[in-house]
Amino acid sequence: QVQLVESGGGSVEAGGSLNLACVASGYPRSYAYIRTCMGWFRQAPGKERERVAIIDLDGNPSYVDSVKGRFTISKDNAKRTLSLQMDSLQTEDTAMYYCAAHRVGILCSGGKFDYWGQGTQVTVSS
Repeated sequence: QVQLVESGGGSVEAGGSLNLACVASGYPRSYAYIRTCMGWFRQAPGKERERVAIIDLDGNPSYVDSVKGRFTISKDNAKRTLSLQMDSLQTEDTAMYYCAAHRVGILCSGGKFDYWGQGTQVTVSS
C-alpha cells in the first residue's frame, strides 16, 4: 500500500522560501516509483483544492501559472522523495499543501490522483 508523508511546511514572511518534501513508501522497485505521476496540491480556507505542480512519468514538470518561476518540483527516485522548492513566497501561497500520486503507469491526465498525504501547512505573512 502506498503511503505519502509530507514535511517542511511552516511560517515565513513574504519573499521567503520553504522546501516541502514528500516521502513515499510502498514502492519496492524504483521502476514503479519512476513511472508514477506525482504532484503537489494546495487548499486555502474557503477555496477549492488547486493543483500546484506535477511531474509526469517522463520526469517533466508543469506548474500552475501563479507559481511559475517561483516554485520548482523535483523527484529523487532513489530516495522515493518528491520535493517542492518554494521561493519568493507570497501571502496568496498560504494553504495546506498535499502530496499526491497516481497509480503506477497512469498518465497525469488520467483522472483523480489515487494516493494522498496528510498535508503540511504553509503560512506566509506580509
